[in-house]
Amino acid sequence: MENEKAVTLQDIANRLNLSVVTISKALRNHPDISIKTTKLIKKVAEEMGYMPNIMARNLSSRKSNTLGLVVPKIAHHFFGAIIESIFDLAFQQNYETILTVSQENAEREKKHLLTLLSMKVDGIIISVTQETKDLSVFEMIERRGVPIVFIDRVPESAQNYNIVKVDDYNGAYKAIEHAYNLGYRKIAHFGGATNINIGRDRMNGFKDAMNNFGIEINPNWIFEGGYSENSGYEFFMKLYKENNLPELILAVTYPVALGIYMAAKEVGLEIPKDIDVICFGNAKVQSFLSPPLSCIDQPTDLISKNAIDLIMKKIDDEDNEIAPQQIVLDTSLVLRGTCIKKH
Repeated sequence: MENEKAVTLQDIANRLNLSVVTISKALRNHPDISIKTTKLIKKVAEEMGYMPNIMARNLSSRKSNTLGLVVPKIAHHFFGAIIESIFDLAFQQNYETILTVSQENAEREKKHLLTLLSMKVDGIIISVTQETKDLSVFEMIERRGVPIVFIDRVPESAQNYNIVKVDDYNGAYKAIEHAYNLGYRKIAHFGGATNINIGRDRMNGFKDAMNNFGIEINPNWIFEGGYSENSGYEFFMKLYKENNLPELILAVTYPVALGIYMAAKEVGLEIPKDIDVICFGNAKVQSFLSPPLSCIDQPTDLISKNAIDLIMKKIDDEDNEIAPQQIVLDTSLVLRGTCIKKH
């Protein structure tokens, strides 16, 4: 079967007995063309199956109207919410979003960034891997004039960039204060990698709250590791086998908390009666767990909105007059069926 030939501006011009310039202007909503003529041209173009040459348009405008988005995981409620929100907000600005997933691998992340750069994206929004330390690729991208906004996870030395994150320190602090007021004194923290801000800030918030409320910190109840279900499961099973379980665990992410749920069920312990849990991250599915899981809520919609606002401002800032901004958003406690009373 022979391939159908692409419809050109000349084809539409021939059909309507108009010039190619008139057709082109109408399809770009140029004020030189009347509203009536513009509507007619768009109607005929649609009927004929016309598809604009985006690449040619981008070359002439020097903009691709695309954003690159790099996240460490996709099967994760937090990043899923971020991705959906950024796609929607970018679309409202007439931008398409190209999604890449690093799978917590710094080399893969670097390759994705270079690919996005080669695709001429107008800006990049990224949440880095737990391995990311080298900033050279980000420095190179900025030298090329492509703005970057870090969201949620930020490399320790990346302070002169646009950043949108939540107040992880105070989120952890508020959770421990709440637990203290309930009467909990034997509290563990299943934390993340502390070379990344979210792991470090949540750990520091936990420790400072414990010290300020006079709660003894048991070093055997503090873990630094990953952000997955496996981490929560393995940390829990280690303490269980040592017969050394605390009363309450603050989990660094919802997947870590889910690993705790899995391990507790496997060994026949009941949450929150035998051991209680609270975590960072507010997934809708947490309401359907048994028991429903309490959490420190990170406002994903606000993270996305601020990230899009910053990236658009930098894209339009051709003279590089806007200084980098660091936006830190508040968290809030969402109490469900865990960490609501001491058993």
